[in-house]
Amino acid sequence: MLTIENLYKSYGEKVLFDHISCTITSEDRIGLIGVNGTGKSSFLKAIAGIDAPEKGEVIAPKDYQIEYLAQDPELNPDLTVIEQIYYGEATIMKVMREYESVLQNLEKDPTNEQIQERLLKVQQKMDEQEAWEANTAAKTVLTKLGITDFERRITELSGGQKKRVAIAKALIQPADLLILDEPTNHLDNETVGWLEKYLASFKGALLLVTHDRYFLNRVTNKIYELDNGNLYIYEGNYEVFLEKKAEREALELSNQQKHANTLRRELAWLKRGAKARSTKQKARIDRIHDMKEQSFDTNKQNVEFQVGSQRLGKKVIELKDIEKAFENKVLLRDVNHLIIPGDRIGIIGPNGSGKTTLLNIMAKRLEADRGEVIIGETVKVGYYTQGDEELDGSMRIIDYIKEVAEVIHTQDGSAITAEQMLERFLFSRSEQWTYIRKLSGGERRRLYLLKILMTEPNVLFLDEPTNDLDTQTLSVLEEYLDQFPGVVITVSHDRYFLDRVVDKLLVFEGNGHVNTFFGNYSDFLEKQQVKAAKPMKTVTKDEKPKKQKKKLSYMEQKEWNEIEDQITSLEERIEELQEGIVAAGSDSEQVQKLFKEQQEVEAELEAKMERWETLSIKIEGFENNE
Repeated sequence: MLTIENLYKSYGEKVLFDHISCTITSEDRIGLIGVNGTGKSSFLKAIAGIDAPEKGEVIAPKDYQIEYLAQDPELNPDLTVIEQIYYGEATIMKVMREYESVLQNLEKDPTNEQIQERLLKVQQKMDEQEAWEANTAAKTVLTKLGITDFERRITELSGGQKKRVAIAKALIQPADLLILDEPTNHLDNETVGWLEKYLASFKGALLLVTHDRYFLNRVTNKIYELDNGNLYIYEGNYEVFLEKKAEREALELSNQQKHANTLRRELAWLKRGAKARSTKQKARIDRIHDMKEQSFDTNKQNVEFQVGSQRLGKKVIELKDIEKAFENKVLLRDVNHLIIPGDRIGIIGPNGSGKTTLLNIMAKRLEADRGEVIIGETVKVGYYTQGDEELDGSMRIIDYIKEVAEVIHTQDGSAITAEQMLERFLFSRSEQWTYIRKLSGGERRRLYLLKILMTEPNVLFLDEPTNDLDTQTLSVLEEYLDQFPGVVITVSHDRYFLDRVVDKLLVFEGNGHVNTFFGNYSDFLEKQQVKAAKPMKTVTKDEKPKKQKKKLSYMEQKEWNEIEDQITSLEERIEELQEGIVAAGSDSEQVQKLFKEQQEVEAELEAKMERWETLSIKIEGFENNE
């Protein structure tokens, strides 16, 4: 096992780790989470031995091996794919490198007896090291990750292909601890699913940072949270973490309230002018001063979105007969689609199929080879691009945002200053005067997202918005998009994000064909699985189809029309009760009364949700039958 003791590291005035300690055992599958800029990547690098902390140490057995996949891995451009994969000083890696080299030489000169003799010797070494299985596994991993030309040089690969080679390199190295920093970035959904299954069989400890919450939930059995320099450890996956964190925050709030009440009484005693001559009384005064210095972490690090958008008319965007090809590869063929107000569209498909190309054509950043893009007069597009925008490192954060607007207006007409918006994006007043060059990669992306929203768009184009944003920022972005009155069109491979945000998909199916699917990503997957599992059943002349009810009964229809409003009212009542419990403070009788009512309302809400699900399944059945 690996032990971390009293790790301390700061960046300028910001403390990343405040003497944190933990232990990693061979059974641990740890997900590391925290708001961008809290030091997640720094923590991984400290454990991997890449960056030394200011204080503390990482203790591991002498033969303990750590394999680290960086968020932006560096590969040797002069090596071939297979040479890069079999790197390192482990004996098995040296033997496999030698074996591949001999094979390559033999292919060039098949009749050379010296090479043939060398091959026999290296094959014997492969037997001794039991390397055949590892050799096959390495090539299988590469193939699954979409790399099939093993002799191609690294310098010839695209950025996405280099990331896949780096992932493969990390996965096949013998390791007691595998550290992965954002492994799912730039992988399509199918590859992420394969990686989930592969890691389930990995023998050793796992520590990873990822924004993919489905991936995080399925792969981990423990969550580490970095928050304000502290490390909080939760037993269980991401779902369990969310529940336990809510409990921790509620307890912190309760402790703060108790502390405030005690301090108020102590200060009242002090103001009464009680004599402080004795040692006992002096100790009491010292305790009051200590209490005044004590702080509680009750400020949830939430990114709040309260940006309005300009009015959007009935006409948004229409695509007519769009075609586009690059180097004889057809990406778009006869694409026709009408985008209307309120649309929430996800664009999915394999990497390189043309998803970003379609966004660029809709934004009129790229010309189609054929066809027409008609954009409504009231449309104002906010485009969050996949590639890093070049942020001027010499600018201060506040000046970067004020370039767009010094004041924006929310939907209810109230004004919010640039400083206030930055605060809601976790940039405190003092941090707003920091130079952009001092920000982490994730903090830069968060700042860039704020800049897009400060333009008050009514149509949002989001190209892979989940890359490099932390899970907390993503969850609040999803809440914002729920309330956003305009149109959202997003390219994403993040299954959780697609499920939360979209209700319609544009599916790239290859050879330029783009089909429309109504539903979220999980709905799409379910339909695909059903289609693959069940052959189409044909109805013969003698076999009559079963009769289906055509509609809900009168009472069911009445219930359906009212149930969503009832659910909303119950949810609002629960929020009121929760606020009441916090406000009640130490009034245990009132807290108990409100808590009891909360439980009753929650039970009623659960029953309503179950009934809503029953009715919605019925309605879906009728629609499918029609």
